[in-house]
Parts: sequence; structure tokens; C-alpha cells
Amino acid sequence: YIQASKACKADCRNCVPTYRDKLSRMKTSPAKPPVSVAKPVAMPVPLRPLDELEIPPELDGRTGDNRADPARLQIAAHSDADAIRCFLVEYDRSPGTFRIYQRECERLLLWSLVECRKPLSSLNRQDFEGYLNFLADPQPAGLWCGPKAERATERWRPFVGPLSESAVLTAMAAINSLMRYLVDAGYLLGNPLGLIRQRRRKMSAEAAGPLRAVASTDEVEKIERFLDEQMWQAVTAAIEAMPRDAERGRDEYERARFIAATLYMLAPRAGELESHRMNSFREERGLWWWHVLGKGGKKAKVPVADDMLKALIRYRKYLGLSAVPRRDDTTPILVSVKDRSPITARRLNQILKKIFSAAAELLPADAEHKKEKLRAASAHWGRHTGITAKLDSGIDERFVQKDARHSDARTTQRYIHEEEERWHDEAQKQRLPWSGEK
Repeated sequence: YIQASKACKADCRNCVPTYRDKLSRMKTSPAKPPVSVAKPVAMPVPLRPLDELEIPPELDGRTGDNRADPARLQIAAHSDADAIRCFLVEYDRSPGTFRIYQRECERLLLWSLVECRKPLSSLNRQDFEGYLNFLADPQPAGLWCGPKAERATERWRPFVGPLSESAVLTAMAAINSLMRYLVDAGYLLGNPLGLIRQRRRKMSAEAAGPLRAVASTDEVEKIERFLDEQMWQAVTAAIEAMPRDAERGRDEYERARFIAATLYMLAPRAGELESHRMNSFREERGLWWWHVLGKGGKKAKVPVADDMLKALIRYRKYLGLSAVPRRDDTTPILVSVKDRSPITARRLNQILKKIFSAAAELLPADAEHKKEKLRAASAHWGRHTGITAKLDSGIDERFVQKDARHSDARTTQRYIHEEEERWHDEAQKQRLPWSGEK
């Protein structure tokens, strides 16, 4: 205690009490001294979405430690928030990607300001290591986490809860895209996250060992997130079982029929159904095509088969529209039953989750593994199912590649399961003889 007293130069609450102080308290008062409660430290900014944030000048990034020479700046951004907005604008035509990037950019920015109390443009490699740990367990949970809520409400929180391993990887990919963009744009000097990614990639390879050779074989890389014929029949049966006594029930039923037909026949991405309008269906020389602006802003067109055209006409007539769309028809492809506004990719996923769950209950008891797959299925499984169905129906692989809008034929080949199915059928010839069993 005496040594500690000599070493201490300030009345710090964390220092060791001196021998004299301790003796004095023992003589004058046997009672325990009152425990001092630290006052909560005010947050530099409230936890609000990016567009509502008011960041104090000392944290806005204008003088961030990782800022590049202003002469190199290629974007109209003087603060971190401005730089993030410039990055997000690049994805305004890809709603699904935009939402993911917006969510991850907001989380990182808020964490930087609230937990690190420094601008995003001052984060270093150690900070990002801490952020990855934070994603796996955002604490304090009462501050950072809450049920899903509209962004404009006070109930909104950046997280619902801890992120899974796959969600952390998604977050890392989104943040790395942001950091690389800011470096390329001359806003940041370097990308500290890149250092972590290199180390973690090496550690992952070392931990996985020889098993990575197995995980990279063509057989393992086949697309398995699709619904087979039995599961698809259960989905259509679940749709047919939807109540249609009231007007809302009929609205939901007709929409569900059209959603299922569109996924199966056109294999779209969920975000494409949100962003496109009815006039993306066009007739050319007596043939109908769906014109789509897809991933990476690539323009393409997909042939509309007769069954798909019938489904389109049925849905449009139910909505009170003309049988087929004109060039000026800006009706959303999928509409809300409340106000005819376009439904979001998130809402589409919710609708399909409900249908898939009902379909799982219609499968026989001996198909428990398929029930589990259906309960885990999402909207993107519909795209995989549509591509797989095209190949299974005998459509030439070259045309399926065009329908799926795959730039690499090898991506399409991952959907081909015919050889594996024949191989598996042959394996059934072998039986396990067992005493007492026939």
C-alpha cells in the first residue's frame, strides 16, 4: 500500500488505497464507505439510421487518421456519412444488395461513433478485429438489439440479436466492398479490413486442412437449395388450400399463384420482382419476353413460355388490368393486397416462408428431411428451383444458361443432377442383409 501510495500521483478511483487512508477509515468509522456509482456516459450520437444521424464535427471524418490526400478525391464526399452515401448510390438499382450494404454500413458507422468514439475513417486493423467480435455478440444488447421495427420509429435498432457465422461473413463482405470503394475513390489511404481477411483466410485454410479438398469437389458444389418435384407439389397444394372466402383471401391466393408461377418459369431474383414493372413483359414479333435488368446492372431477356403467359394474363385480369401489359404499364409485378404498392423482396420472402411452412405439413411422415428443407427455404430457393426445373425438363443447357443469366457455363452446370441421380439409383441395388429382417 505504501508503495502504491508513492506511485500514485492523482486521486484515481482505480488506484490502490494507501495504508494511512485505510487505517484512518478503520479508526473513525467501522461502517463501509458508500459505493460511488459512475454516471452513465452520454453517447456521442443516438442509434438512428444513416439519414437521421447528426454527427458532431469532431467525429464526422473530415480529419480522419486514414483519410487520403484530398487532391486524390474522386467523389463528392467530405465526411464519412457522405462517403457512405456515395457508395450506396452505386447500388440503387439493385434493391436487395442496396439493403444489405445500407444495413452493414450503418452498423459499422454507429459502432465506430458510439463504441470507439472515433470517425469511421480513423478505424484501424485492431478496431475491425474488435468489430467482428462485436457482430457475434452486440453488447449491451439492451442498447443495440431489438425486434424488427420500421426505420422511422424510435423502436428501430441496428441488430435483432447476435449474428450467425454466415451473417458475419456477409457483413465482412459488405464492409470490405465499402472500404475498397473508399480507397479506390481516393477517400481513404488504405483498407485495414483487408489485413484481417488475409489472416482469417489463412487460418481457415489451416484449420480445415485436407477436408478443404473434399469440400471443393464438383459433387459437393452442386446446388442443393431447390425444391424437388414432391416438395413443389406440396407447395402448389398449400397454395390451393389457401382460404378464398373473403376478398383478402382471394387477393392473397391469386398473388401466391402468380408468385409460384413466376419463380418456377422465369427463375428471377427476389429483388428483380420488387424493382421491375409490368411493362418489362414485352411482345416481339409475336413472342413474349421478360426484359430484366439483373445483377451488376446487366440487361437480359428471358422467354415467356405459354404457361407463364397464361399465369400473367390470369393475374392481370384478376387485378382489373388488360390481359397483357402495354409499354407504358408501370404496375408493379407483385402488388400489396392493401394498396397495390410494390411488395419488397423482404415481404416476398415472408409470404413464401409462410407457404413453404404450410407445404411442409403436407408432406408424408417419411419425408422429414424434406420437411426440414422446406421450412428452411427462402425466396432464392425459388430461383434455384426454376433453373433446376428447366434443366430437368430437357431444355438445352445453353438456353438455360441464358435464362438464368449466368456469365459462366460452369455455374449452370452446378444445377445438373441427372448423373448423380442415376448413380444414386444404382447404389440402391446394394442391400444390407440382417438377421431376422426380410
